[in-house]
Amino acid sequence: MSCQTVPGLPLVDAVTPAVLTLSGPVARDEVPGLCDDVRALLRGGRARVVVCDVGGLGPPGLAVVDLLARLELTARRAGGRIRLRDPDPALRSLLRFVGLRIQVEREVEEREPALGVEEEVEPGQPSG
Repeated sequence: MSCQTVPGLPLVDAVTPAVLTLSGPVARDEVPGLCDDVRALLRGGRARVVVCDVGGLGPPGLAVVDLLARLELTARRAGGRIRLRDPDPALRSLLRFVGLRIQVEREVEEREPALGVEEEVEPGQPSG
């Protein structure tokens, strides 16, 4: 009986997300190319999530929010999602302010409560 060694870690490789590193100020004409990159990463691998490393994007602003919104929309249309790695706290606040909910690495995704679940009311308090 022989045992053949398979290179790499197949179980880990199957769940390792694709990573797209975004750096510097991104010009408006670069956005379609980055959307194509997200689409290709989702098509090319088994991953359904593209991790966008945004640590080097620079100061957050509406151009960054627009970029991330377009990347998220592209990923969703391709059947996936994006997840942010190393976002600036100001960027996270800005995303919450404009209502864009993009998952951040190492953070539990916020979800709506399940239907039919009611909150507990303390005795003596009127129900809502």
